[in-house]
Amino acid sequence: MKETKEQQPPLKEFVFGKKNYIVMGIGLAVIALGFILMAGGGSDDPNVFSEEIYNFRRIRLAPTLVLLGFAIEVYAILLNPNRKNGNN
Repeated sequence: MKETKEQQPPLKEFVFGKKNYIVMGIGLAVIALGFILMAGGGSDDPNVFSEEIYNFRRIRLAPTLVLLGFAIEVYAILLNPNRKNGNN
């Protein structure tokens, strides 16, 4: 007699683990914060120029936050959730 094993369909797993998604959420929040800080600075009257568009927040801080957010996203994609803390 032959023993037959029941064929179970392969388990569907997510590509990323929970830790990856948490880090991705943090990265998206940092990117969104950067774009929010970049917004505004315009004048209500189109004939009047506003120097506010060239302040530190819009020229240095906001783009730095956006780039930092993209770096966090790359880290989240490359993060191995199955790696144990210790020997590996």
